[in-house]
Amino acid sequence: MESLGMYPTWYVPYIGSGWVMGITGTIHILASHTSIGASFLFALLETKAYRENKPWLLDYIRRYGVFLLVFSYIWGSVTGPGIWYSTTVASPRGISGLIHNFVWVWATEWVFFVTEVIGVYALVYTIGKVDPKTHLKLTWLFAVASLETLLLIIGILSFMMWPGGERWYRTGSVLDAFYNLNIFAQMTMRAAFMCVAAAIVGSIVVAGVQDRAQRSEIARFIAKMGFFGLVALVPLFYWYVQTLPPTAKIILAARLPAYTPQLLIGMLLLIGLYLAWLAWKPSWLPAPVASVMTVLLLLFGLWPEERARESLRKPYVAGQYIYGNQVISRDVPGKGIKAEVRAIQEYGLLALHPFVPADLKEITPRNRLEAGRMIAAIACANCHSLEKTGLLRPLPAKFGGTTDPRVVRAFLDGPLYTGAIPYMPDIPLSEKEREALAYFIAHASERPASLSAVEAKPTGSQ
Repeated sequence: MESLGMYPTWYVPYIGSGWVMGITGTIHILASHTSIGASFLFALLETKAYRENKPWLLDYIRRYGVFLLVFSYIWGSVTGPGIWYSTTVASPRGISGLIHNFVWVWATEWVFFVTEVIGVYALVYTIGKVDPKTHLKLTWLFAVASLETLLLIIGILSFMMWPGGERWYRTGSVLDAFYNLNIFAQMTMRAAFMCVAAAIVGSIVVAGVQDRAQRSEIARFIAKMGFFGLVALVPLFYWYVQTLPPTAKIILAARLPAYTPQLLIGMLLLIGLYLAWLAWKPSWLPAPVASVMTVLLLLFGLWPEERARESLRKPYVAGQYIYGNQVISRDVPGKGIKAEVRAIQEYGLLALHPFVPADLKEITPRNRLEAGRMIAAIACANCHSLEKTGLLRPLPAKFGGTTDPRVVRAFLDGPLYTGAIPYMPDIPLSEKEREALAYFIAHASERPASLSAVEAKPTGSQ
């Protein structure tokens, strides 16, 4: 009997590891997407400045560029490594699978990212100090490098949703993984959002332009860019939905929070009204209003969208072969990967997991509660809070807060064991493990807030 290639489980009480990744990633996406959208805004504005002899546009580009150095490149420099850290400890096999597929793609993306960073500094600090043609080339180089980072990263992110067919499982080819069914729909949808983000964040800088005529021209220019992205988002979203796997469409139709569609539609309307006001009355644009609009975009536009996108991947975390709880769900001959579900069914999850303490490998009446907690941490905690008051799909609440282990056990013996729920992993636990997990969930429902001291003691899986 061989051990599973699993890693220690990282669990954050109440919010779960999923929300740590989600919060960090959402902040990073606003920063990075604004930068890419702004790079093309700069290129277009600078081209306009030279063609129409409007050097004051260059001052806006410089000021917006300085703002980006803080807004995008400091935030990005903090949250980017934060994403790597949180995803690595929360989903180590998912990250490993992506690296083994895309190591050279990621290396290439880093080359363009370094070019992008150098480009924005060169753009800001050489404006007005080199001849116009040279600076315009630098600005377009910044824009092209930014676009290339988008293309390369989206190929990886879209593979996380699914390869789009069976070919990659047979070949294991990086090209079959990269050029998947979802890539171009997701890339163009994100590009449209980047136009919106660049316009809204850019309006903060517009508010500081003193000359009313200049402010009006810049405001109307960025408002047009924002409207272009906003209008394009709707058809691109419908295209994106058509490229989703069947499980994602089920989740989209029935499992997202009921308020998600209304919230996103409301945010689109609010953005449209804001951009219309920006174009119509640019003279009335206090910087605090523009800043509040940026925060609203983050909290009520980007966060629900990113949370929904993460949910749509369930029960997988990458390529529809790695479950969210890190178990390999299917054979991938092209990579020499073997499914682990059958081994778990035969030997048990605790017995096969290399980081489970020796005294929990065999379940007994004495250790049943702690064994159940261990199983929940390994198999459930990537998608659920273990506390009944947790924020991330609290596990006890999914069973109606029942304190009867038999009720929980009926679900574990039925839909979960047989894999009848398409958005949950197929984890056929052994009979003793199902009993221990049911006992833990029922016991967790009795606790007023968090787990008891004996349940929360450190173990090898944390």
